[in-house]
Amino acid sequence: MADLWNDVLLQQYEASLSTLNHCIVKSPEAAWQGQVVNLTFDQAVFHTLFFTDYYLCRWPEDFKQQNYHRQRADFFADYEEMEPRRQVQRYTKQSLDDYLQFCRMKAKEVLIAETAVDLAAPCEFPPKTFSRAELHVYNVRHIQHHAAQLIMRLRMDYQADVPWFGSGWREI
Repeated sequence: MADLWNDVLLQQYEASLSTLNHCIVKSPEAAWQGQVVNLTFDQAVFHTLFFTDYYLCRWPEDFKQQNYHRQRADFFADYEEMEPRRQVQRYTKQSLDDYLQFCRMKAKEVLIAETAVDLAAPCEFPPKTFSRAELHVYNVRHIQHHAAQLIMRLRMDYQADVPWFGSGWREI
């Protein structure tokens, strides 16, 4: 049964990350600095990827210790996303595309390794009190929530169409 769940979760991560990727690729330069709720477009993309990456970790302490983070100290700077303050750092499309590809690979590696026991275990991210399986669903919902905000901005301001990405395939 774990294999089924791993596969379903991986397909949903891929579909949601493909949606986010489409927003990155299709956003005109003018949109990149525009407002999306209380962040700029680039900050909203970073926020989404940041927490995707974070919740794919086994434990919160693992997050900053990843090679990807240590090799890109300037990119992560002071981890302002972890603080209750307004984000100020800005990001290029290329840097966020790179981060998205990292998150894609990480999701695949994490889900391939998850066992039924792992998925049933409590997640280690207080104050969340649900299972690791539900943390994955929560994570995918978070990606889709912010992708929907980005899609709305692209459609309203630039008449850009964003296709539906289903499980099992990716366009970009």
